[in-house]
Amino acid sequence: MTTPANRARLILSLRSAGITNVSVLSAIERVPRELFVPETFRDQAYEDTALPIGYGQTLSQPYIVAFMVAALELNKNLKVLELGTGSGYHCSVLSHLCRRVYTVERHRALLANAEQRFSELQLNNVTTRAGDGMKGWAEQAPFDRISVSAASKEIPQSLLDQLAIGGIMILPVGGADRSQVLTKISRTDSGFETQALIEVRFVPLLHGLARDKSA
Repeated sequence: MTTPANRARLILSLRSAGITNVSVLSAIERVPRELFVPETFRDQAYEDTALPIGYGQTLSQPYIVAFMVAALELNKNLKVLELGTGSGYHCSVLSHLCRRVYTVERHRALLANAEQRFSELQLNNVTTRAGDGMKGWAEQAPFDRISVSAASKEIPQSLLDQLAIGGIMILPVGGADRSQVLTKISRTDSGFETQALIEVRFVPLLHGLARDKSA
């Protein structure tokens, strides 16, 4: 059963793990994580652990979500592209911290479920699309921030092209067969600056729409 104490305990856990951004912690506290996990895992919704959401996808552990969101250096004036909507949890956290989120998911069934949650939570600054995350969302570019919740062996040029000057992109770089490093890319007037952050483990960033048969 989810209680306010569960949420408070998670926030304390994140603080002790080094997440100090008050706005990020507040956004995480506002999002009911239990709505974004299958019913069989709801008793674990506020544990700092990744959880399966079907179709071979996972809901990242809260620490990784908080770390990625904090690394984006968000404010209410920014337009954000999220690739890998998944359950919609990460996007919901982002929505409380920026002007608008454009989110892309290759699994139509996951996206439909996420859209229902966005509606229930009245997150009116979220725009969704079923599509190929590798391609980004060129029609809405440039983006002030890009957040990628799947690992790529190389940084897709299409995403670099859609990042605004002065913008930041956070994505895991690496393959399933080797270590992945969460990477921060900043676009400047003269090019791109890259910073390695922490080691992570994400599902791979894949081309095209998924052919969903069952969860």
